[in-house]
Amino acid sequence: MSLIQLYIPSDVARYTVSQLGELGLVQFRDLNAEVTAFQRSFVNDVRRFDEIERKLRYLRAQIDLSGVEVYDFFDDRFVSTARGPRDIDDMEERIAAHEGRVQRLAAAYKEMHANHIELVENMHVLQEVSSLFTEITGRHIGSMDAAGAFDVELGASAAAAAAAAGRDINIGFISGVIARDRIATLERVLWRSLRGNMFLNYIDIEAPIQDNTAEDGAAPVYKSAFIVFAHGDSLRDRATKIAESLGATLYRVDPRAERRQEDLIDTMSRLDDLRLILDNNAVARANELAAVAEHITTWLAIVRKEKATYHALNLFNHDANRNCLIAEGWCAANDIPAIQSALHLATEDAGSTVPTVLHELRTTKQPPTFVRTNRFTEGFQNIVDAYGVPKAGEVNPGLFTIITFPFLFALMFGDLGHGFLMTLCAALLCIYEKKLAWMAKDESMRMFYSGRYIVLLMGIFSMFTGFIYNDIFSRAMSVFASGWAWPTTHGGEGVIVEATKLAHTYAVGIDPAWHHASNSLLFTNSYKMKMSIVLGVIHMTLGICLQVPNALHFKKRINIIHVFVPQIIFLFSIFGYLVFTIIFKWSTDWYARDAAGQLTHISPPSLLNMLIYMFLSPGSVNESERMFRGQAFLQTFLLLTALVCVPWMLLVKPLIMRREHRKITSEGYGRISSHVRVSTEADGMAGAIIVAEQEEMQADDFDFADIMINQSIHTIEFCLNSISNTASYLRLWALSLAHAQLSEVLWSMIFLPTLKITGSYKPFAIMFGFAVWFVLTFGILIGMEGLSAFLHALRLHWVEFNNKFYDGTGVKFEPFSFKAVLDEADDQ
Repeated sequence: MSLIQLYIPSDVARYTVSQLGELGLVQFRDLNAEVTAFQRSFVNDVRRFDEIERKLRYLRAQIDLSGVEVYDFFDDRFVSTARGPRDIDDMEERIAAHEGRVQRLAAAYKEMHANHIELVENMHVLQEVSSLFTEITGRHIGSMDAAGAFDVELGASAAAAAAAAGRDINIGFISGVIARDRIATLERVLWRSLRGNMFLNYIDIEAPIQDNTAEDGAAPVYKSAFIVFAHGDSLRDRATKIAESLGATLYRVDPRAERRQEDLIDTMSRLDDLRLILDNNAVARANELAAVAEHITTWLAIVRKEKATYHALNLFNHDANRNCLIAEGWCAANDIPAIQSALHLATEDAGSTVPTVLHELRTTKQPPTFVRTNRFTEGFQNIVDAYGVPKAGEVNPGLFTIITFPFLFALMFGDLGHGFLMTLCAALLCIYEKKLAWMAKDESMRMFYSGRYIVLLMGIFSMFTGFIYNDIFSRAMSVFASGWAWPTTHGGEGVIVEATKLAHTYAVGIDPAWHHASNSLLFTNSYKMKMSIVLGVIHMTLGICLQVPNALHFKKRINIIHVFVPQIIFLFSIFGYLVFTIIFKWSTDWYARDAAGQLTHISPPSLLNMLIYMFLSPGSVNESERMFRGQAFLQTFLLLTALVCVPWMLLVKPLIMRREHRKITSEGYGRISSHVRVSTEADGMAGAIIVAEQEEMQADDFDFADIMINQSIHTIEFCLNSISNTASYLRLWALSLAHAQLSEVLWSMIFLPTLKITGSYKPFAIMFGFAVWFVLTFGILIGMEGLSAFLHALRLHWVEFNNKFYDGTGVKFEPFSFKAVLDEADDQ
């Protein structure tokens, strides 16, 4: 990685950043970290494009609400090249004009739509409430006041009695519509509030009606038309307030039938006119939004690019004397020629004669980590980055993960049939990856799509290990001649028979005869358990050995002699010896001929007991655990060697560092500082100053106690982890055993019984049994077991492998890229 400095003329700055954004190769540094966001030079430009983006979001929301189709079309000439100020101004004017017209049409539509709803409700009230007046017969309806009250003469006798008492009976009503689910509440509240001095009747409206108070796009609700009779103005006013508080809409209804009919005809006529106006408004708004939909994708991309451009410009220093901007950024050293070419194109686009000057700075700052990946290696690198981003120059575990991760997964998942199904699914994802690119936008499917090549290798490796395990859907394959021969006559079901060992062995993998043996589980357990230990020690050894290139790169040779060497000796003294005894035990023929010439089986030693007594009884070996001559002496020597490595790892490095520190301070170098200032003239910019990073190291900062504590932690952690990490690789055996046994259970309990059925429905039973077996195999063994093996393989890499050499304290290289800006906006 290189730290570059750019001197950009002010009139070329926007074009330069635009070209670099299209290129996506430079990560700019913030040179105004002490300046707040509101005090930076281009904050007004950022606000301008924020406002334009707001308008586009509003237009996009209106397009989605209206159901207008959006064209995913980009004007490459306008989007992929730097836009001039006039182009931006014209685009802004067009967007503002579209927004104004759409807002006016939307406001008019909303107002007319509210009027339409009121007319519809009024029409239903006039239609439904009219039937309620027919119940009042033989009564004279007097004059109606402004509140909708009217006098009713109840009869001559009642009128005379009322006149004699000096009282005037005034009965009136209110009417309107309310949500159907609130009519019962309205009735109860009115009855209690008016103390029963009311009469309410209602009729349900069949068609649902849009609510005026609801948001746009809300579903219509079912309502009821009601009428409430009460006497006295105060009771009617109280009833009105209660009804409105429950969301009712009140409408004035004339008590006279001929006037109600006239009002109904007038309302329906106004509804017809309003529907015509609404239709015309909808057509006009749809046409306007259709014109916007043709360009909104392009406009959004441009606005987001321009806003990102000004955000980047806010990271630069402004040199008012030279009328230029000063920028710094990280880039790959190999990409500098491409960056210079982009700067030249930016100068041509701006029509300027003053070019941008690029200088490469010398610095001791820690650069961001840039790892070039492709669609194949990207998934594996993501696994590593999830643990920690490598430092610049540090060994990247992603290179080894490409092989070790699918291999360790396959050791736990190994089955030729299951691996084939997984490979088939992953191959389809890889072949049709362009057609299935939509999966990357779906949060739940993104993991499978981005990891398609990981799954492909996991499936291929699982087919290989399945072939070695001789497992295909829990069945054995007789590819080569077996090394065991079964008797030709078994003597009936339930009779115990023994296989005869032949002179040859099975060519590749596990002999299929073990699948039928009663001690098959004992054999495979022992085989896979020891295999897990051997492969685990090899994997950890690789991790320890990778300390060497790290130490050479960072010029810390002390880590090679006093960290790597004692660690590798300690590991080999104990677990390397265990691997040796495992291979020795595998290579030894534990059959011997007695005096009569008959083959007799010799009980092999228990390696677990041997390793335990190596620590409990050093210098002695039980006869039952003896494997070769000199075993006791070798075990004692290895144990003493391992013990010597502990103080070697613990003390030697800190003591050497203290000696070097005292040597420096005794010679008077209490403070060492280094800085470089280089003055240069280049490309018409006289006196351009390149200032390299300044670093100071104080010898007084050396603290032997801190170094000693840190070294003690690392030593204790390594010694203990050597045991726990080795045991952790036994998960390779455990998950492989679980996978094989679960596969055997599904076969023997679901599909195999259908093959033994007799009768005419046997074919249907076989089809049904196969379908259930296949679904469970795919869902449980490939889906759930595959995910379990994936997580365990992930743990073996993060904990057992990476911690041997990998710090993962780097910062990921994130260049300024328009593609990343647009992808992030799409995700949001």
